[in-house]
Amino acid sequence: MVEVIQSIVALIVTLSILVTFHEFGHYWVARLCGVHVLRFSVGFGKPIYMRRGRDPAPIAPPPDQDIQTRANQPLAGTEFAIAAIPLGGYVKMLDEREGYVPDDQLHLAFNRKPVMQRVAIIAAGPIANFLLAIIAYWMLFSVGVTGVVPKLGEIDPESMAGRAGLSAGDEIVAIDQAEVKTWSDANLRLFERLGESGEIVITVANGLDFTRDHIIPIHGWLQGADEPRPAAELGLQLAYPEIPAVIGGVIAGGRAEAAGLHANDKVLTSDGVLIESWVDWVEIIQASPEKSMTLTVLRDNVVIDLVVVPALVERDGKTIGFIGAQRIEIEIPADMQRIVRYPVYAALVPALARTWDVTVFTLVAIKKMIVGAISHKNLSGPITIAQVANATAQSGIESFVGFIALLSISLGVLNLLPIPILDGGHLLYCFVELCTGREVPERIQLWGLQMGMFMIMGLMMLAFYNDLTRL
Repeated sequence: MVEVIQSIVALIVTLSILVTFHEFGHYWVARLCGVHVLRFSVGFGKPIYMRRGRDPAPIAPPPDQDIQTRANQPLAGTEFAIAAIPLGGYVKMLDEREGYVPDDQLHLAFNRKPVMQRVAIIAAGPIANFLLAIIAYWMLFSVGVTGVVPKLGEIDPESMAGRAGLSAGDEIVAIDQAEVKTWSDANLRLFERLGESGEIVITVANGLDFTRDHIIPIHGWLQGADEPRPAAELGLQLAYPEIPAVIGGVIAGGRAEAAGLHANDKVLTSDGVLIESWVDWVEIIQASPEKSMTLTVLRDNVVIDLVVVPALVERDGKTIGFIGAQRIEIEIPADMQRIVRYPVYAALVPALARTWDVTVFTLVAIKKMIVGAISHKNLSGPITIAQVANATAQSGIESFVGFIALLSISLGVLNLLPIPILDGGHLLYCFVELCTGREVPERIQLWGLQMGMFMIMGLMMLAFYNDLTRL
């Protein structure tokens, strides 16, 4: 229950940061363009907190505008609100399409502004998200980003990596000619190739003064796979310290809990077979779905016997055993860690590069999901975001800031998609207006709004369903 509450709080904090930056982009540019903002709300629904800003200084209308005052009502200041449903936000501007606007305030209405000013106001929200990501990465690279050195452990000779000639001790320095400094970098480059055909070129060094390339042919690689693990699929694994077969925790309702396994239990044998590491233990569990296994475990210096029956689950098209046990966390040795740090004045360049890489990756992933190269089951919703937000927050400020940057880029990209109801849909209408010289008819905009709401609701339901299946 505590973890659920922590996840909810982490989700609210994360979304509040992202939404505030996004909507402030709209708000700031709207004010620069002389548009009166009625309300700035973080969240939807009934406001639980509201404060009205100072009454704005009157903005004179253009000198050529003929004003016939029908209702000379003074302008009230912007309402700044926090609403009850923290899953978004909005900026409400003075607009004739949404309500009556007195003649003496028409020059402050959004719909009366030139089309390029409206484009700037609409685009300012996603741009603010990209700026937030750049600032976050700039801070991280200035302080130093800690990652794991991409040095390989034992390689199965029959795996794709083994057949390509990769071996233990190799350090990955580039993938497809893109520099790799940490294991996270390597994973990002591999994820970029999901669903593709051709070759993956992995460049490695092995303590020598030269590097060599290893070519791995792929064809429709992991196309449609649920929760793909590209590094494991290739047979790549870190030269990680051996993890003992000690239970770090058990999942409520799982087979491990039903068998009586507790945190800190050390598994000694399984059906008489000696268990030397966590990897050995996982291999035996996965190879024994719905088979009764007698375990010998060490608990508080007392040896006891337990019986566990791994559940049968489907993963990546394979049937494996699963008991719901987590390994203990071990400290990564200093020689396996790498800190990527730049001077403050130079950190902007890698920050821009990282933001660009993640943006392109997000766009390509959306395209692959549409054409079926990536399974729609990889679409995540609020539950997964809450869990990851909680996990990264507990891991430290570095992980949480990195997650904020990643999610901010995703929000910026998604909002630029040409779907009515999103910023990208409004930009599409503005583009049509620029080309034709007249606004898109209101009935077409209304039809587009209905279609956009249907698409967004469908995507939200799919993402929520995926979250539930992961649980």
